[in-house]
Amino acid sequence: MAPAAASGGSTLPSGFSVFTTFPDLLFVFEFIFGGLVWILVASSLVPWPLVQGWVMFVSVFCFVATTTLIILYLIGAHGGETSWVTLDAAYHCTAALFYLSASVLEALATITMQDGFTYRHYHENIAAVVFSYVATLLYVVHAVFSLIRWKSS
Repeated sequence: MAPAAASGGSTLPSGFSVFTTFPDLLFVFEFIFGGLVWILVASSLVPWPLVQGWVMFVSVFCFVATTTLIILYLIGAHGGETSWVTLDAAYHCTAALFYLSASVLEALATITMQDGFTYRHYHENIAAVVFSYVATLLYVVHAVFSLIRWKSS
């Protein structure tokens, strides 16, 4: 346990060092862009309710889980245990996969929007797609670096 803790790269940060270490700094941006996706999808009209339901589930689930993880890291609940590194990697891989599926479905729904929708609704959906892909990219990058940290722990 001592060599892993001495390297600094394979342990999770606690306290405000969450905001100064990479990839944990990405929590803040995942929080922001996930919240924007949540707000935009909730306020927009999607032609397929099932698609909107999945995108809403993914954005709310990831928003709540990211908020919970960052709070747990801030208070140091992990105690330096390696099982939390595994949890971090598993969560970010799952979130990246969920957000990728939600982004593709939201883009498909936006592309297939036909007459009867105003430009305002169309632009809200475009913004939701863009922010959803940004959130996907953030979760993928965080997942890759979490897997690197997991492998070295």
